[in-house]
Amino acid sequence: MKPKIAVSACLLGHLCKYNGGHNLDSELVKSLQGYEVIPVCPEELGGLSTPRIPSEIQSDGHTVLDQTGKDVTAFFERGKHRTLAILREQGCDKIILKDGSPSCGYTWIYDGTFSRSRIRGEGVTAQYLRQNGVSIIDRLEEGEL
Repeated sequence: MKPKIAVSACLLGHLCKYNGGHNLDSELVKSLQGYEVIPVCPEELGGLSTPRIPSEIQSDGHTVLDQTGKDVTAFFERGKHRTLAILREQGCDKIILKDGSPSCGYTWIYDGTFSRSRIRGEGVTAQYLRQNGVSIIDRLEEGEL
């Protein structure tokens, strides 16, 4: 039986990034040979469209607004729950996430001002997964899977 690993779908080349693009990491894809890969995009799983207006977590640490000021927190909350449900259904307890995202950031996120300023912090889904026992693996350390 192959070991299972969940991966942010954008890193696998899925066109689910906010701007309709992807963050394909060819080296990561190569390193995943021999694994059963479970692609997830918490923002799409939460009901947000692709492309979509960029969103950032606000200074309160809970509210997520898009760049027009619309509160999209409910989509991010739904996405985190659906992501964990998929991982549990698949018996998967490890994930590689796209850092910086308001969902998947695991060491840094944008500061909520839409000025491209970065701060240390976790995205909505990353924090929830970690709190629920899912190991977040740095995509730059894929040899340690």
